[in-house]
Amino acid sequence: MDERQQELAKLIGTRVRTLRGRRGLTLRELAGLAGVSNSYLSMIEGGKRLLKDASYISALADALKVAPVELLGQPFLPADPHATEAHAAIPALRLTLMGMTLGSPPDRRPPTEPVTRLAARVRRANRLYHSAEYGALAVRLPELLADLQAAAAASEGRTRLRVLRLLADAYHPACTLMLKSLGYTDLAFIAVTRASEAIAELEDPVYTALSGFFATHVLMAAGSPQQALSKATATVNLLERHLDLPNAEALLGELHLISATTITKDPSRPAGDRTSDVRSHLAEAARLADRTGETRAFHLNFGATNVSIHRVSLNTDLGHHGDAVTAGTDVHPEIINAPGRQAAYHSDLGRALVHVRGQESAAAERFLRAELIAPQRVHADALIGDSVSYLLGKRLPSHVQRDLAGLAHRMGISR
Repeated sequence: MDERQQELAKLIGTRVRTLRGRRGLTLRELAGLAGVSNSYLSMIEGGKRLLKDASYISALADALKVAPVELLGQPFLPADPHATEAHAAIPALRLTLMGMTLGSPPDRRPPTEPVTRLAARVRRANRLYHSAEYGALAVRLPELLADLQAAAAASEGRTRLRVLRLLADAYHPACTLMLKSLGYTDLAFIAVTRASEAIAELEDPVYTALSGFFATHVLMAAGSPQQALSKATATVNLLERHLDLPNAEALLGELHLISATTITKDPSRPAGDRTSDVRSHLAEAARLADRTGETRAFHLNFGATNVSIHRVSLNTDLGHHGDAVTAGTDVHPEIINAPGRQAAYHSDLGRALVHVRGQESAAAERFLRAELIAPQRVHADALIGDSVSYLLGKRLPSHVQRDLAGLAHRMGISR
């Protein structure tokens, strides 16, 4: 190293050592978190090695929960901040979705595993979705969907109907909502279409309503809240004729929640009408939750807790930020064993707090807490990104500003 590099190495080493101390980490602990050797980290901190490798910079910054600028003293952005395991797996999933139709023979032999094992794989896929582990899920989905299609083609009678339900459950929500969250709305639409093909053969009105529920999600993500509400309303009307069937009330509650969400996205409605209609749907969902209790029907999470989480997000989206903060009091999202929904509660509450005078630090802390619970979900959410960008321009305590800058970097937000 030349003299300038030696001086820079000492400055960076001091920053790394100071930040490690603030986090209460030993050298060995930080090395383990960053995936580097103890000796390498020791040389960095001692100013004997210049930290210049992009992968090591990012690894240490992520382990210390700071932006790389805190280590280097100058801006640094990864080459592709949005390149994740999930996005890398999308091409394979796209080909699977485009090539799968129940009317054509599968291009593979049926799996030798029993239906019970296929059901376990579907449950695992949905758990990964609810944990917002999109990368691990996207990698597994192509083979799972192809195996289910091949199993359906080779089955008949009750076994075929069971496999078709599993196929629908794999598309919903594991595939459809993951794709919607990642921004692949066109692929989410294909997933909804493939699911509807399987559901048509079931001749089950509740599963038909389930298909309408997910179609509503996709239409809303595509930027058409009017079409989404129309689909949700038609589905509600269908389901209300079959409330005697298992889990119908839980699904009806979910439909009222998604109906309320679509209304908040429709700027053509007068503000007063939007508020009134949203509250009406929330009240109906709350009434149904009192009847159903906390449920996991169709791999969803309907119940009083989810209604409370929606009350925060809906008031936030309506611009009723004080009401959202009040609604967030005494909510216990951990009741739902779904990290994605827990993170949604904290991030939606954070979005409301951003607009409450003097609560900017509290908002940042909510976003950081959400990231700890479900990082992939937070990183993929454009609304959170907008709020984080706004907070970066505010005067915040130094430790909050530092942590927020780290989150911004991990989200690919430049300052």
